[in-house]
Amino acid sequence: MATRVPYRPLPIDQTDVVYEYGPDSERRAGVPAGETVELRIEESATYPGTSRRVWVHVPTGHDPAEPANLMVFNDGWWYLDPDGDVRGGIVLDNLVHAGDIPVTIGVFVDPGVFVDRDDPDERKNRNTEYDAFDDRYVTFLLDEVLPLVTARWAVSGDPDRWGICGGSSGGDGALTAAWLRPDRFRRVIAFLSSFAQMPGGNPYPDLVHAGPPQPLRIFLQAGHRDLGWNEPEMNWLAENLRTTAALVEAGYDARLVLGDGGHSANHGGVLLPDALRWVWRPRSRGSDGEHES
Repeated sequence: MATRVPYRPLPIDQTDVVYEYGPDSERRAGVPAGETVELRIEESATYPGTSRRVWVHVPTGHDPAEPANLMVFNDGWWYLDPDGDVRGGIVLDNLVHAGDIPVTIGVFVDPGVFVDRDDPDERKNRNTEYDAFDDRYVTFLLDEVLPLVTARWAVSGDPDRWGICGGSSGGDGALTAAWLRPDRFRRVIAFLSSFAQMPGGNPYPDLVHAGPPQPLRIFLQAGHRDLGWNEPEMNWLAENLRTTAALVEAGYDARLVLGDGGHSANHGGVLLPDALRWVWRPRSRGSDGEHES
C-alpha cells in the first residue's frame, strides 16, 4: 500500500525557516508523564576534572519484569527540556503510550564542565567529548553512566535495542559511539551533525567504504542552510550529504531527511518522534528475503 504524503508548498525564502511541531511533541490528554530522575556525576575517570548532570526518563509503561530499550541523548537537558526544541521525555511518553515504539528508557547526558575554571568557554568539555573520533566518550557512557541506569532499572542487554541520539557535535558523538562500539549501540539518530569540524576532518566517507557494513541503523537530518552551506570548506551540509551517500552506497540501513532551515535544533526536534519510530521499526520479510521494513 502506498504511503500518501499531503501536499505542502516549499518555502521560497530560506533565511528563517521554522518547522511546526506535531502532536507527539506536546503533552497529550490521557498520557501519563513518566518519571524523571536526576543523577550527578561529580568526578570522571575518562574526563578528569569534569562533572555533569544526567537525567533518566522512564515512561509510565515500563514493567520492571520486562527489560526496556535504551536511548542515550547527548546534550542532556537541552534534549529533555519540555519547553525546548526537542522535548525528548514528552516524545517518549507519547510514543510508548501509543505503542508506536517499545518501552524505551531515555538517558539524557549533559556534556562535562570543569567547575574550577572561571572562563565560561574553558569550562565546557562538549567539543572534546563529542567531536573526537576516539572511544573515550562511548567508554565514559559504558563505564561511568549506564551502570548507574542498569543497576536501578531493567534494561535489555541486546545491542539492537540500544540507541544514541545527538545534534550538531552531539550528532558526531552519537555516530562515533555506535561506530566504535556496535556491540553495544546499533541505533543512531544524528541531527545536523558537525562532521565538518571533527579534528582531522570527517572520517566517515572513507571509513564506511573501508570494510563490510556494520550492524547499524542510522537516521540523519541535515539543513539546506546549515553552517557554511555554500562554502568550499567547513561545509556542514556537504559533509552530511557525503556521509549519507557513503552509507547508502555501502548498503547501510540509513535515512536522511533534508530540511530548509539552518543550524537549529528545531527541525530535528520536530522529526524526533518519526526518527524514533524509524530506528525501532521491526524487521520484516519481503520478496527479496529478510530486509528492514
